[in-house]
Amino acid sequence: MSYGEGMRITHLGHATVLVEAGDVRILIDPGNLTGAWHTLTGLDAVLVTHIHPDHLDPGPLQALLAANPEAAFYGEPTIPDAVAEELPDITSRNALPAGDTVTVGPVSIEAVGGQHAEIHRDIPLIGNIGLVLRAEGEPTLFHPGDSLATVPSGVDILAVPAYGPWAALKETIDFTRAVGASHGFPIHDELLNDRGRALIFGRLEAMTGTGMVDLRGGTPHQF
Repeated sequence: MSYGEGMRITHLGHATVLVEAGDVRILIDPGNLTGAWHTLTGLDAVLVTHIHPDHLDPGPLQALLAANPEAAFYGEPTIPDAVAEELPDITSRNALPAGDTVTVGPVSIEAVGGQHAEIHRDIPLIGNIGLVLRAEGEPTLFHPGDSLATVPSGVDILAVPAYGPWAALKETIDFTRAVGASHGFPIHDELLNDRGRALIFGRLEAMTGTGMVDLRGGTPHQF
């Protein structure tokens, strides 16, 4: 696949997404609710939105990075300290704070937001970065991690968190409307059964202007 032919996206389960733009392969949020990412090779970067284990599973990630020695790692700024024992090679230089942009080949990766959505007022808030991936001639992807608070402009493809203990369907619908992407696909769905997935998918289809694509099953989709 060469640049300008579109972005190929594979949903590997829950919040884990493989993005291919041209010859660049970027993995987002390798968490513990799916193992489909454990044996990936040929990665150019691994990105992590926050420290919750359903987005960051340190043990298998250590093996993944060993199998992909050329892959860069970037994550929310508290991650290096949180995984210092399991992943000693990840240091402050790998931190990606909100407002910063890094490049992987021709792909620019902008971190936005900065804070995880509130689960409950008695649970301390943690950091969370949304990730906006852009490349010339390709559609722009937004993966928000666990927050619906930030709405970047110019998004063509939205990874929509379908369910979390920090969100309600009304908020998900309003967030999707606000982003205004032409295409979207559900993520963060492993706490739902098939009926729940179908309900949320149907509501998003009916109540937003974003055309939803079901990427369950790990089949790559060309946007």
